[in-house]
Amino acid sequence: MKSRRSKATDISQRVKKKVWDRDGQRCIICGSPLGMPNAHYISRAKGGLGIEENIVTLCQTCHHRYDNGDMQEEYGKKIENYLKSIYKDWNKENLIYKKY
Repeated sequence: MKSRRSKATDISQRVKKKVWDRDGQRCIICGSPLGMPNAHYISRAKGGLGIEENIVTLCQTCHHRYDNGDMQEEYGKKIENYLKSIYKDWNKENLIYKKY
């Protein structure tokens, strides 16, 4: 059985579809049509929720570079600015799972 935290950080099919459409069915970093709507801005390991405001479409290369360091800061800023441009009240604090 999955924990509440695990369920909260999972990305539902509904969210993936909305993010895919929102992002124009492309990687938001490089524009590749091979993107997937499954990249957490705040990672699951840090309690990042599987909600639209925390998920973006990235291709495999950009996702790897964001998750594994060499472009983490630069891509993180791009993703943050992108999400802020879409969601008027976007706030990092609202993207993290809180137990209580």
